[in-house]
Amino acid sequence: MLHVRSIWNGAISFGLVSIPIKLVNATENHSISFRQIHTEDGGRIRYRKVCELEDREVSQSEIGKGYEDADGTIIPITDEDLSHLPLPTAKTIEIVAFVPADRIDPLQMDAAYYLQAGGAPAAKPYTLLREALKRSNKVAITKYALRGRERLGMLRVVGDAIAMHGLLWPDEVRAPEGVAPDTDVTVRDKELDLADALMDTLGEVDLEDLHDEYREAVEEVVAAKAAGETPREAPSAAPSGKVLDLMAALENSVRAAKESRGEPTGREEAEVRQLPDRKTARPTPKQTGGKKSTSTAKKTAASAKKTGEPAKKSASTSKSSTASTGKSTASKKTAATSKSTAKKTAAKKTTARKRSA
Repeated sequence: MLHVRSIWNGAISFGLVSIPIKLVNATENHSISFRQIHTEDGGRIRYRKVCELEDREVSQSEIGKGYEDADGTIIPITDEDLSHLPLPTAKTIEIVAFVPADRIDPLQMDAAYYLQAGGAPAAKPYTLLREALKRSNKVAITKYALRGRERLGMLRVVGDAIAMHGLLWPDEVRAPEGVAPDTDVTVRDKELDLADALMDTLGEVDLEDLHDEYREAVEEVVAAKAAGETPREAPSAAPSGKVLDLMAALENSVRAAKESRGEPTGREEAEVRQLPDRKTARPTPKQTGGKKSTSTAKKTAASAKKTGEPAKKSASTSKSSTASTGKSTASKKTAATSKSTAKKTAAKKTTARKRSA
């Protein structure tokens, strides 16, 4: 049971059924409020209620209501005058219709209240209305009077209770004229696809996980000041450049949303393809351009003729030169000579084995 003071007592009129109820606030404000102070000495700045005729401050018990006419005349209105208004909704929440919930424009939604059953006799009709709303999947449209005016409301089921949302009258909701862009804009299918991908990546959220970070930050500042400490400085925001490409902005948004959720972004595969291993990417003699191979072969052949080496050695030297272009010609000759010496040594050993056999 809610231990909240009721702000209105009355009844729900459901045809010929009357359900005694109490109206209690369903929401509460957690915003941090500040007092006005004199900056020179920290003194409180207060608003005082002063009578203009007597030029003196008056107490709350001396204050009443009055309606100011067009010529400035004040017409006193008492609570008793308002209690005798010829309206069926003065002390009654009158149900006027039942409609599907999607018929209610969220723009009309106002303050929320819980309707608390007013004693044991209200339990049966209260439960009847609640279950009827559940089974019909509809909401009840009501009219009621509160705080000096007649209002529109909507009843719906929340858990095991009936809640009422105050609704603005249709003529209190402004038309969105002049709000939308007045220029012709074409949205491409690719942009819509990226927007859909971003919506899917962000997914859903449990509203219970959301909290007021601004209020927490203000509380931290207040606590630090009260302890005589310097409030912690806010981290500097990352510089954001001016986005000129909508597609790039959408792609970056999708990537950032995936990274925040620990999902693969596809960037790793792209990096592997763009930065291959140098060892495996080194060109082979066949991949090397024909002009470079030919010139290298010619230089090697000419060098072979001068030194008087056989053609096989020159060819071997040419292959070695093509495979590694950074080595000198002298190193290539040495490598070829080493290979030839190794072959001769192996041939001698083979001949010796045959003789010994």
